Amino acid sequence: MGSRSLLVGMEVPILGSDSVKWFEVSVPSPSPPLSAAANGSPSALPPPSADAASCAIIGDPPHYLIWRIQKDRPNALEINELCGYKEFPKIGLRIIFQDALYPFALICKDETSCASGNPYLVYALTISGVAYLFKLKEIYSYASCSVFPLNEIVELNIQNYLHNGAITAVAAAAGCLVTGRNDGSVGCFQLGILDPSAPGFVYELRDDAGLGRLWGLMSRRSIYPVQALVVSEVHGKKLIFVLHSDGTLRVWDFLSRSRLFSNTLSMSTSTGATFVSLWVGEANNDASVIPLAILCKPSLEFSNGIISVYGLRYCLGERVILLLDSSKQDIPLEEGAPVDVKLTSSKIWILKEDGLIAHEFFNAPDNGEGAHCFSLQEAYVADQLFQSSEHSSDDLVCLAQLIFSSAKDQIIPFISSIFLRRLLLPGVHHNRVLQVTFQDYNKLLTDSEFFSLTVDRLKSEILSLLEDEGVSQSPVSMLYWWKTFSAQYFRHWCEINAPFGLIIDSTRGTVGLIRKSSISLFRHLEDIEFLIYGSSDQIGDNVTSGLGFSDVDLDREILFEVLQCVSHVSQQLGKASSAIFYESLLCLPSISYEVLPHLLKVLEIGRCSSVTTLHIAELGADVALEKELSEHKNLRKFSVEMFLSLHALFNKATTWGKVLDVIESYLKFLVPRKIIKKFDSEVGFNMNNSAMVQATSQVAKVMFESALDVLMLLSYLVNIGGQIHILHHDISRIQLELVPMVQENMTEWHIIHFLGTTTSESPAAEDFSAQLSSLQIDNTIDRKSWNEKLGKWDFTLACILSLNTQSSFGDQSRLLVKCLPDPANIINSVREFTSWIMWGRTGEETSTFFSHSTELALILLKHGQYNAVEFLLTTVDAHSRKEKISGSIQSDDGEWGILLHILGCCILAQVQRGLQGLLKEKKVSEAVRCFFRASSVQGAPQALQSLSNEAGLPHLGFTGCLLAATWKLHYYQWAMQIFEQHNLSEGACQFALAALEEVDEALGPRNGNHTENNADESATTVKGRLWANVFKFMLDLNYYYDAYCAIISNPDEESKYLCLRRFIIVLYERGAVKILCDGQIPFIGLAEKVERELAWKAARSDVSVKPNPFKLLYAFEMYRHNWRKASTYIYLYSAQLKSEAALKDQQRRSLILLERLNGLSAAINALHLVHPAYAWISPLVDESLLLKEHYPSKKARLTVHEQPAAGSYAQAQRSQCYLDLENLENEFVLTSAEYLLSLANVNWTFTGNEKPPPDVVDMLIQVGLYDTAFTVILRFWKDSELKRELERVFVALSLKCCPNRVGPLSVGNDLRPNGLLLTSSKDEVVIHGSNDLGPPVQQSKGNSQWETLELYLGRYKEFHLRLPVVVAETLLSADPQIELPLWLVQIFKDVRRGSSFGMTGDEVNPASLFCLFVDYGRCAEATTLLLEYTESLASMRPADIIRRKRPSAVWFPYTTVERLWCKLEELIRAGHMVDQCQKLKELLRGALTKHLNLMRVDSDDAQSSAAA
Repeated sequence: MGSRSLLVGMEVPILGSDSVKWFEVSVPSPSPPLSAAANGSPSALPPPSADAASCAIIGDPPHYLIWRIQKDRPNALEINELCGYKEFPKIGLRIIFQDALYPFALICKDETSCASGNPYLVYALTISGVAYLFKLKEIYSYASCSVFPLNEIVELNIQNYLHNGAITAVAAAAGCLVTGRNDGSVGCFQLGILDPSAPGFVYELRDDAGLGRLWGLMSRRSIYPVQALVVSEVHGKKLIFVLHSDGTLRVWDFLSRSRLFSNTLSMSTSTGATFVSLWVGEANNDASVIPLAILCKPSLEFSNGIISVYGLRYCLGERVILLLDSSKQDIPLEEGAPVDVKLTSSKIWILKEDGLIAHEFFNAPDNGEGAHCFSLQEAYVADQLFQSSEHSSDDLVCLAQLIFSSAKDQIIPFISSIFLRRLLLPGVHHNRVLQVTFQDYNKLLTDSEFFSLTVDRLKSEILSLLEDEGVSQSPVSMLYWWKTFSAQYFRHWCEINAPFGLIIDSTRGTVGLIRKSSISLFRHLEDIEFLIYGSSDQIGDNVTSGLGFSDVDLDREILFEVLQCVSHVSQQLGKASSAIFYESLLCLPSISYEVLPHLLKVLEIGRCSSVTTLHIAELGADVALEKELSEHKNLRKFSVEMFLSLHALFNKATTWGKVLDVIESYLKFLVPRKIIKKFDSEVGFNMNNSAMVQATSQVAKVMFESALDVLMLLSYLVNIGGQIHILHHDISRIQLELVPMVQENMTEWHIIHFLGTTTSESPAAEDFSAQLSSLQIDNTIDRKSWNEKLGKWDFTLACILSLNTQSSFGDQSRLLVKCLPDPANIINSVREFTSWIMWGRTGEETSTFFSHSTELALILLKHGQYNAVEFLLTTVDAHSRKEKISGSIQSDDGEWGILLHILGCCILAQVQRGLQGLLKEKKVSEAVRCFFRASSVQGAPQALQSLSNEAGLPHLGFTGCLLAATWKLHYYQWAMQIFEQHNLSEGACQFALAALEEVDEALGPRNGNHTENNADESATTVKGRLWANVFKFMLDLNYYYDAYCAIISNPDEESKYLCLRRFIIVLYERGAVKILCDGQIPFIGLAEKVERELAWKAARSDVSVKPNPFKLLYAFEMYRHNWRKASTYIYLYSAQLKSEAALKDQQRRSLILLERLNGLSAAINALHLVHPAYAWISPLVDESLLLKEHYPSKKARLTVHEQPAAGSYAQAQRSQCYLDLENLENEFVLTSAEYLLSLANVNWTFTGNEKPPPDVVDMLIQVGLYDTAFTVILRFWKDSELKRELERVFVALSLKCCPNRVGPLSVGNDLRPNGLLLTSSKDEVVIHGSNDLGPPVQQSKGNSQWETLELYLGRYKEFHLRLPVVVAETLLSADPQIELPLWLVQIFKDVRRGSSFGMTGDEVNPASLFCLFVDYGRCAEATTLLLEYTESLASMRPADIIRRKRPSAVWFPYTTVERLWCKLEELIRAGHMVDQCQKLKELLRGALTKHLNLMRVDSDDAQSSAAA
């Protein structure tokens, strides 16, 4: 761009134009062309060396058909169709050719086939010489095609017509294709009008006929090759403009085939110029001039080329007369060749790689002064990515080091957030560029994967690259990575988004840019941008007129001096300062005003300290020293320049007051203009909206940065006021008036920029139906589904708002909406849009800052943009609270109350979208604070009641004029319900407590203002309801003590009892019933009610529930030392288990029996704590608790089905009205037996607690439960019954020792004839799957049955002395040949009286054993036993002989001895064991003889002694 050119505009990208999905349609192979050798034609066209693009504007309203041919994809022709009143199309057509294309195409309207659905014609030419004419339909119709239909293609091989030269240039118009050749001739093909075989389809235009041939001149002069061709239509005539390489310009009439003009052009500045290109503009009908532009490259001094503009005057009549105007305008190109050039009737537009230049025809001198230039998006992207300055990104770390000196761990995420935000800004973010940059880091994503990423996912992917590089721990390393990434991204952006061509609509003024992969428009600068970017001699009065200067010339000079000082401040701070300050504004809460003192510190002392510390640690001392010296140099330069500028400023203004007046005027100029228009909210989103939104963000960025620079200048003036002699009242004016003003301006533009650049949120899945219903879409509105747009990076918050700002100013404005806007229209729409954002539709001024924010919030809230609403309202609220005048904050109209109310609703909605942990708690606290503040704002009742429900806000539910206390009572109850609906009990509880504080004043007797909502409710009822809600919320939060406090605070008795019952139920369900029993809650005056509730629940609860209510009652009473009640409840629990056990399977039955045992044990233990005289329980006491207690009216009463069941239960208990310890212990013993039998897989159930049936003892013995069996016997049988049962048991035990017994039993009662059962063990319980082993199973002290018998016989023979006899008799009866164990025989032998000798003794004596031996034929054992005792008698000690000789001192069972003798004789007679029996008989005879002799001697001695 020229150094003297004035920047008047900048590029505005159309968002979404980089995300086109292409329908690829291939062209069938062309017909085989004739070979060059056969027809002598020249070779094909050279391959394309440059990109090409253009735009055809067709129809009204216009359709913009854009085509591109890329040199890196030379065989593809890309076509987009745009309409200004529609969105940018997401679909494009890509026609794939077999050969590479010549960089030329033409799209025009098909005048002959509109009715057939083919509205357009497309001309194209391949380098092989094949020309194509396509009859193009709507692009969407090619979705299912892969090959272009043959009936819609006209193919022409031009090489068949090349006889005299190769093609050097191509042009076309509707119905004609024109080729220029290297022999200077022009070939014309009426392609699209005539059939190729028709006469006159092709003809040549040559300049070798006429008079020249007669004179012989032309034949001697050579015709130079055609350099450029243009076909233009002037008043319905197709004119062919031909530029030859020697500078000759000829104009031909296409229809008459006659030459209209010929002239050889020359360069005035140089000889040997090369003519390159020709452009023809639209005819100026008023001046009858056709503008021409020719690009020539002089050989030496003008190496960059010159564009010469000519005027070709025309006169229409029977024959067109053309004359070259004498005036000429040369436009030197400073750097590089032009990318594209377009001419209109009054301007020439020159597109270069660094900008777009516009020149008025013949209104400026040849040096180019007065040219208007437009900046391209490359400059904006470079500025955003810190590519425009070498040190701008380095300043980020230095400034961040200053700001976060006390929290250095925040530096890395803060800087990363800056880069991420700027990288994803609309206009910077480009899908294809980012995808290619990912590939540089080996992150390969398919198109479907990449385009499915949301903005948050994109951020995560980028940050993952940073983490993979391992540089996330060092600020300098991290910054270097971001610099590298941004540089690569910018390089790819410039490559993939290179400018191709211009879109110029001279009729409507539209100026656009065709890039390689996107489309843009151009806009004019805002007035403030002219002041910032322009110079004092370039800016006209129309810009400064809006400043309201009193002395225009002087004030204007002062303003530019002030702007010069602002520029010094901006350069010293660098680009990083605004980036850091902007990012700090986005933090919640904002830390922006903590950043300002650090930025001011940079102006005063520089960044030396942070630079030195940072670079010594990261880069070393040498680099740190170099950086420090450079920083010192920059600081000295800034200080000197600022001092000189401020001195000159003061000299020019003479007083600082004058300077401050000018600054104040400038600050007022920064305020968005107020434009009052009528708006239509029913419009669709289109490209005009997209351009307006993007342009708004650009303007807002400039305004924000300008306001920030002014703020820093004012702060700097305050700090150095003494050095430059600023008076105290001027400093006060700066601090109290100007600084708040600039802060307000900065906040306003920051909000606007935020809305224009922040991506909309995706709708939550659960809100899909609600959002659809809220859109109110009908058939009259042409818009796509909102859910497809929301969440896309190219659909920002301002896009949502823009749908409410489309103006309807009349027919002309409606027509303009149908086309793409011109540069002035874009900036006007920006002004209207910013005015609407700031002031609303009416533009009325209010004392509240950003009064329109509530309306914006409602629109955004309507579409689920909760984060944006929170930021918007939080920012407005924060700024409002900083204002000095409280009246501007709390106005009587309640606007601030609406703001806080909406903010609270928005934060609540955010909480419902998945927040967890501390962040959720923080958000809930913020929402509570907002609602409390809203309730206290003056005028809030009326304002909030008038609030519309269209945005989806919860309805307040009350109307009418309310007093303050009544209003707060209703509002707090509404807030309580809202928090309750969102399951946020903590917030709901706060509002319930707040409402309780307002009840007395709102509903008291002095307050006669009762609304329809509280007319039927007393204060007690309302309090009861609120306390019940407090109780519920405390329960939800697990604050049980607070919930109990809410119960006892409730004045409504009925509500109190309901809450108490709910309290117990909830504690029971949550397993928190321990607090009922451990004394944490005193239950003052409520203990009986708690007991009743627990008893009521216990009677209606299943026995399997845990914890069981009866056990809870037991613990409850035990803690209160009510031992008998505790025993009663735990016994009822045991009784409940008794009926349940019969219905369960074996495994479950064992567990229930064990639990029942524990219950009985607890009941017994509790009764042991009672005085013996009162140690009894009455289970029927529970009947009064369960059936006769009165409950509140709302409590569930007993049903018809429950009452008989409870009655039958009580009737069953009447048979044992009172149970003492003995009854309980008896039941415990029987239950133990039942439990142990169940473990052994033996089913037995007793009915009652009296004497059990005898068979239970038999079962216990059979399964080896001996201890239990004896316990049952000793517990339930006495006297003879006891002896009888003991005999039965020992008979059974004895039989277990005789596995080889024969015959039926002859002793005791008959037992079950089944075999021995395996004893229960712990292993068996595990096998059965028991979870609780219960009491240990009894084990004998040995492993054999003999040892078991010995153990229990020794233990229980004292209860029945004949038990050894029973055992021995049983053994011998079972097996007559059995060998009695020694220990058993020893029992008989040891039981002798000390005063008698022989076989005398108690019931168990040797004589008994001797009798048993004789009875069961054990003659040998009997004889041996008798011999033992006779010999023992004979061999007594002398001391015992005296006693033996006493009367009746010796006794033997002589009768049994006689029986033994007889049995031996019988055996001898029978011949059984004769020898043995004879031997026994002899032994018996000898022993008896000896014994009788001894007895006779003793008798004689006794008689002698008696006689003496």
